[in-house]
Amino acid sequence: MSRNLKLTIITGMSGAGKTVAVQSFEDMGYFAIDNIPPSLVPKFIDLVEPNEQYSELALVIDMRSRAFFSEIHTILNELLDNKNIEMRILFLDASDQELIARYKETRRNHPLSQAGLISDGINKERELLEPIRQFATLVVDTSKLSPRELRYKIQTEFKPKTSISFRVEMLSFGFKYGLPLDADIVMDVRFLPNPYYIKELREKTGLDQSVYDYVMNQATSEEFYQSFFKLLQSIVPQYQKEGKSSLTIAIGCTGGQHRSVAFTKRIGHALAESFHVNITHRDIFKRKEVVNRS
Repeated sequence: MSRNLKLTIITGMSGAGKTVAVQSFEDMGYFAIDNIPPSLVPKFIDLVEPNEQYSELALVIDMRSRAFFSEIHTILNELLDNKNIEMRILFLDASDQELIARYKETRRNHPLSQAGLISDGINKERELLEPIRQFATLVVDTSKLSPRELRYKIQTEFKPKTSISFRVEMLSFGFKYGLPLDADIVMDVRFLPNPYYIKELREKTGLDQSVYDYVMNQATSEEFYQSFFKLLQSIVPQYQKEGKSSLTIAIGCTGGQHRSVAFTKRIGHALAESFHVNITHRDIFKRKEVVNRS
């Protein structure tokens, strides 16, 4: 192995929050796999090693892989001895009382108590996992943690220096082609004069300076921009604080070619001073595609 690979093993008690944990690692840019058999870990590492894209891995190993669990001690020792792997083990735990309450709430069976009490399964699992717990880099008791609080703790402890934990997706679109299904906030700018009816602007887009200036020079444009941007400055940090990894703000006009494009560009660039922003213009050339097909 020619490079240092950062590997995080996520394990712990069933019901202690491993699903939230693996989703948190995915949001931080890790390549994450849930419920991988321990025997496949070295083979998987050999498979991804040549690809720099997989420099940070997060793998969940738990009692769903109990048929292979006896191998985990050997596998962990091999990984710990490998000088080219920077390995950390996150062990999630919770009180018996909390685990039982969570299982009752979800109406699921504990993987080790298919024909018995939930408490019996928890006791068996604790006994099996105790040696693994001793390997742990970090043990987190989730008994009193909400999913948001657990995500925050994981991000604090494991966030890569280059990862982006929150981003804003700015999207322009045309109402005539349908609402974007993944939008969190939708704004309609069809109240502004449409450059489509200006002959010299019709074939251009909101990315062209002449169209951009026409849209922004309307009497209500600046007032709208200031009001909407002030609103976003207030609420976007609240989405981030709530633990969302991304927020999609969609701005629409009739065809998604002129007004929405111009405003998406302006607001996106303004938000980029405080957040990581991606800008997409979904329908900017849709009208030309329709015309060409006809």
